[in-house]
Amino acid sequence: MAKQEQALRYDKDGAVGVVMAIAKVADAFTDVIFGNIVDHSRGGDKKYYRWIIALAVPAAAIVAMMFMLPAGAASGVQVAYALITNLLLTAVIYTMIATPFSAVMIVRTKSQSERGNMGVFRAVGSYGAGMLIAILTIPVTNMLGGTQSAWIKYGVVLGAAVLLLFLICWLNGHNAPFTRETENETGAPAEPEEDPVPFGPAMGMLFRNKYWVIVLLFNLITAITNAIAGATGTYYCKWIFGNDNLVGLIGAAGMLATVIGFVLSKPIIAKLGVTRTVSFGCLGAAIAAGIRCLAPANFTMYVVTSLIGSFVQIPLMCLYGVLVAMAVDYNEWKYDKKLVAMSGGAIGFGNKVGSGLGSLLLSAFLMIGSYNPELAVASTSMRWSIYGFSNFLPVVVNVLMFFVFRGFDLEQKLPKMREEVAERRAKQ
Repeated sequence: MAKQEQALRYDKDGAVGVVMAIAKVADAFTDVIFGNIVDHSRGGDKKYYRWIIALAVPAAAIVAMMFMLPAGAASGVQVAYALITNLLLTAVIYTMIATPFSAVMIVRTKSQSERGNMGVFRAVGSYGAGMLIAILTIPVTNMLGGTQSAWIKYGVVLGAAVLLLFLICWLNGHNAPFTRETENETGAPAEPEEDPVPFGPAMGMLFRNKYWVIVLLFNLITAITNAIAGATGTYYCKWIFGNDNLVGLIGAAGMLATVIGFVLSKPIIAKLGVTRTVSFGCLGAAIAAGIRCLAPANFTMYVVTSLIGSFVQIPLMCLYGVLVAMAVDYNEWKYDKKLVAMSGGAIGFGNKVGSGLGSLLLSAFLMIGSYNPELAVASTSMRWSIYGFSNFLPVVVNVLMFFVFRGFDLEQKLPKMREEVAERRAKQ
């Protein structure tokens, strides 16, 4: 992975950032397309796990290939290899696994509390795995000799771990009870498998569901901020504070804030509810970034506000699946069709397009600021460009998210809607 990062690192023209952004946007459309394919497949709710087990071996293989970048090849070949393997991993394998996996949260239970618990567990696993790989990759490959062979060995081990984890996931889910196969919360009889909807009409239904559109925008905007936030610390420490080594210190403190955020996510969501938790996270992050704008070069101010901003947004990470599930319930009430897997494409679509746009925005800020990595000290324009994407942009984006989400008033309406759906099912 680090080898690919070196091959794709930012250049002054920003060409790589533009190419990766385009690739991400093209990749994103596969989520809703494959979601429709999954919705058209048969086999009841167990079909979601069958998709997962079918792709376990291909997923393990492509993960190992990510670490097999041809060391002696020309830079163009290395870039092409990195782009192709990234697209295979994200646009094909990841999409074909994540789409049915996201649907499992929706069909396993109708309980908001249980869905929230599953969301917390999924967010912890996703974030924890990412952090573990980020921490271990360089030390482990260096311990193995730091050669191309070391990277290949590391990739093969990761691929084997992926295969093992998918097998465990499939075994645990294979015999699990599902809401559709038993009586649901209202006491209504088990639901029949719904007839699939063609892609065009299904997309029309989703875009007429304002709650799905809000979830789509929500995931899009948060992905943009997350993509930019991932690079903020490196630029800030190098050019504003003049010490690269501070990245590790701030990262360790950020990890502590993140762990606390995950620990407290469940009680926060239970206390505030879904809508107010989102408002708490958006406004909290905007206020923290706004305070940082007042003294952008103050190290203590930067660390404290960054930790607060990270902490208040952790619960939001746990609600992505819950929000989609609520939009699916609205589909069922409005259209008598859930469109489970296709609705879940909102998460993947928003995340992928958002991460691509985030990379593009970062490149734009750096180009506007005439970024020059060869300088010993940052120029004034470079400093203001870093302030722009690190401080000012988060204020604007989080305030925008707050107002976008004001239209998501589904939390109080769902119980009545579910009663109406149950009555409709009983009459049928």
